Amino acid sequence: MKNIRQGFTLIELMIVVAIIGILAAIAIPKFADLINKSKEGATKGALSSVRSAIQVYYGDNEGWFPADTLACVTLNAKYIAEIPLAKAPGTTHADSRLVTAVTAGVAPTDGAGWAYYNDSSHAVTWGNFIVGCTHEDIKGRGDAAILTPWSTF
Repeated sequence: MKNIRQGFTLIELMIVVAIIGILAAIAIPKFADLINKSKEGATKGALSSVRSAIQVYYGDNEGWFPADTLACVTLNAKYIAEIPLAKAPGTTHADSRLVTAVTAGVAPTDGAGWAYYNDSSHAVTWGNFIVGCTHEDIKGRGDAAILTPWSTF
């Protein structure tokens, strides 16, 4: 009578576990990178939403941008319900809804949240809404002296 082997040997199981470990070591960093890309994409989408609300405000107020830090845009949710989170993945900045006012001739400081140029005396930058961060984006583009490309979409 023949002995019929059923099941796997210890060596076969160890090889399968080693292969799964190697695949996980490759996949986890890629997954983390995708999370950062999605956060950056959410920030770009939020940037577009707020800029649209500012443009509607501009149209309703006969060519005048908001003079404050956009509290008038969220008042009674007429233009936008709330300022969305600014997420700056790969930096030390926490997610923030903070809008910092920037005056003419002054570069925005590197920080969490948004930056808004509310100085009507400087027509070139008046009404610009950007991410208030000078770090590089996910693709490594950017310069500490200027705002990153993902701030200028």
